[in-house]
Amino acid sequence: MTDKVLALKKSLRLKRKARIRDRVSGVDSRPRISVFRSNKYLYAQAIDDVKQVTIATVDGRKLKLGNNKEQAKEIAVVFAQELKSKGINEAVFDRNGYLFHGVIRAFADSLREQGITL
Repeated sequence: MTDKVLALKKSLRLKRKARIRDRVSGVDSRPRISVFRSNKYLYAQAIDDVKQVTIATVDGRKLKLGNNKEQAKEIAVVFAQELKSKGINEAVFDRNGYLFHGVIRAFADSLREQGITL
């Protein structure tokens, strides 16, 4: 892809991200789960926006899991266990400007299957 196309894709994702963050905010009892998807790995964190602290994180790179649907489900299982150990059963999902399909959807669905209400 050319630099112009890549810049356009990035700007469109940032616009989507801004629209989402206008509507989504996390509190202590219902934190915001923000996901980041690189070309190789998937990362997620639970954030309390009121106190501005990160409650829990999961790093696909440290787990040696890549960025595909099956591995996103495994990452979500580990993340759900960490959330439950901290007493969190409800959260709001911040897809961070990514379209809700593929890896992002697999991650969210797997969190729901583990008992985390999104």
